[in-house]
Amino acid sequence: MSHAGKKRKLDKSRQDRLYFDSYADVTIHEEMIADHVRTNTYRTAILLNSECIRGKVVLDVGAGTGVLSIFCAQAGARKVYAVEACSISEQAEKIVRHNSMDDRVEVIRGTVESVELPEKVDVIVSEWMGYALLHESMLNSVLCARDKWLRPGGIILPSKAELYIAPICDPVVEDRLHFWYTVKEQYGVDMSCMSDFARKCIMNSDITVNTVTVEDVLSHPARFAELDLYSVTAEELRSVKGRFSCGSFGSAAVNGFCVYFTVTFSCSDKPQTLVLSTSPFKPETHWKQAVLYLDSPAEVKQDTLVTGEVCMYPSEESDRHICIHLEYAIGEEKRQSKTFSIPDWSSDSQS
Repeated sequence: MSHAGKKRKLDKSRQDRLYFDSYADVTIHEEMIADHVRTNTYRTAILLNSECIRGKVVLDVGAGTGVLSIFCAQAGARKVYAVEACSISEQAEKIVRHNSMDDRVEVIRGTVESVELPEKVDVIVSEWMGYALLHESMLNSVLCARDKWLRPGGIILPSKAELYIAPICDPVVEDRLHFWYTVKEQYGVDMSCMSDFARKCIMNSDITVNTVTVEDVLSHPARFAELDLYSVTAEELRSVKGRFSCGSFGSAAVNGFCVYFTVTFSCSDKPQTLVLSTSPFKPETHWKQAVLYLDSPAEVKQDTLVTGEVCMYPSEESDRHICIHLEYAIGEEKRQSKTFSIPDWSSDSQS
């Protein structure tokens, strides 16, 4: 994979500062807490695990406003260490006091890699997931906390993550491309020659975070990776990959793929599990889906096989930013590949 113009890699301290500063504003916390699927699933999972939490010590990694820490205290935790690296920790302290939880919830300003706790913990809870699961995620921090602070036999909430992919047909893209053929009829100027330029601009190599409707999904999604939070290592996160195979529902033009994730909460004393899903077949979350647009569409009919391999890895510019390399074959067409990333304004604007 070649790079036409290689950007300078941000040093880790600047990467971390940019990342933590992005959580200092109220908007992102409003968006996360207003995401009912996200917040209520965590609350339900914590309450379902109350037997494992009652009287125990909990570590909340990346606590933000402290809502998960308070849920743990409500579930009976003896002590909750709410570790938060950005200035929103000041608001978390206010919220904890406002809810009369300051005797059990202690907010600690700092990264989990650098703070020192006075004791080991029985439970780790964290909402660490980013777009496409791993973009700007805190999973490495959760693994650090696991290895350093979790007692043997302790529990992690959530305990498993899975990644899925499915071919899609995004009609909005096709409408935008067709637009240039309609200009002459409206204004007497033929601008159809813009269509190739428009295709390059729209169907580029960006990971587009967008809502995919059920009608646009062209097959059953295929799981291509699973992460067990009790055993996965930071080194393994440098290349998360897997193969996939999907059979098309019917006739359509594949112009992209969508990637989404689920995380699973185990209930150690109960047989059931609780799943937080970002699937287009489930209620929408603030994560939406990650869309990967192909350079050109490919026609499929019922049962056309769509196969390939996905590899997710940190970008060269920032370890916190994810790249997705996709190799795919649609029907009898030859195998193709494309590499995607989420645009990073910070590495251009920061000197």
